[in-house]
Amino acid sequence: MRANILKRKLALRVKRKRRIRADISGTEVRPRISLFKSNRYLYAQAIDDATGVTLASVDGKKLGFNASKASAAEVAKAFAETLKAKNLTQVVYDRNGYLYHGVVAAFADGLRANGIVL
Repeated sequence: MRANILKRKLALRVKRKRRIRADISGTEVRPRISLFKSNRYLYAQAIDDATGVTLASVDGKKLGFNASKASAAEVAKAFAETLKAKNLTQVVYDRNGYLYHGVVAAFADGLRANGIVL
């Protein structure tokens, strides 16, 4: 029973992810911020989809932060500094199929609070 529920949840997230990615794309000037959330950590990348290159990334595990709302704001702050160092202030936010609440929303708010335009 449990395996069926997990498969269904993953299938629904992948379906949302494909629907979102059909609409958004990143460029060199305005990259796509792709967020990945595991049960323990957060990871994010700034991607130029035109060339398929990762411009910047942040790893919550290496920074010592877990996947909580407070930690998401700190990871977003570190990522915003990395983006500003590369002169990237406007981005497109890809929530990667996750629902926009909790950690995902806290990460986006943290980026906005540190001067990144979503």
